[in-house]
Amino acid sequence: VQLQASGGGGLAQAGGFLGLSCAASSRTFRNYSAGWFRQGPGKDREFVATIHWSGSTYYADSVKGRFTISRDNAKNTVHLQMNSLKPEDTAVYYCAAQMAGRDYWRPNVYGYWGRGTLVTVSS
Repeated sequence: VQLQASGGGGLAQAGGFLGLSCAASSRTFRNYSAGWFRQGPGKDREFVATIHWSGSTYYADSVKGRFTISRDNAKNTVHLQMNSLKPEDTAVYYCAAQMAGRDYWRPNVYGYWGRGTLVTVSS
């Protein structure tokens, strides 16, 4: 499956909001778990959120209550709504997918990755 980020990203002020979308090429995308990761300047890639193929969602503590992950299986897309943005949310954001649906916080279990989208939050 190929993943392509579409729309979203860019610059926002602290307290603002942005939305990221990712489109999958496969019509069986509903059978995949999808996730978002981010990599800030000088940092390792870190887990942000995931949505299991069953619809269950999990979030990093740093974004819980501010970010919402969702998916539209009819359109083969996954969306990350980011509210109450903070300067520390500044990073390149990546969408990813895996079939196993396990160890969702580990980047290396995701076999499919989209290109990164830069999100910059100014204070």
